[in-house]
Amino acid sequence: MHRPSPTPATARFPRNPSDAPLPRLYRPEEIAEALGCSAWWVKDRARRNLIPHTRVGRAYRFTAGHLAEIIRLHEETPARPAQPAGNVAAPSSPAASRDGSLRPRRHPTTPVNRLRARPPRRAQYDATA
Repeated sequence: MHRPSPTPATARFPRNPSDAPLPRLYRPEEIAEALGCSAWWVKDRARRNLIPHTRVGRAYRFTAGHLAEIIRLHEETPARPAQPAGNVAAPSSPAASRDGSLRPRRHPTTPVNRLRARPPRRAQYDATA
């Protein structure tokens, strides 16, 4: 009896010419090494859905696009734009106080907060030792 020859994988799973090859999947340890953090951090963030990832069974896997998105999500930009080099103001020198020490001068309307000691707990509960 004649058995049919096995068909190649390309015949079993036809691809369109426009299909791109499958992306490489990285393990959390590889992503952690690229980011300079621990694999635990990567898995914890993926478990809490704070970073993009793919689940294959119970394993977390990441693509190069996921890594780029993780980096973008955790990027921090300055709160204020940097001043141009020509407009940098010279730091003001602290004014000398009456005793001759160099301390920054307070603005006259700035309130001075004085610390007050809390009463001892024994007096609070009226217990004597």
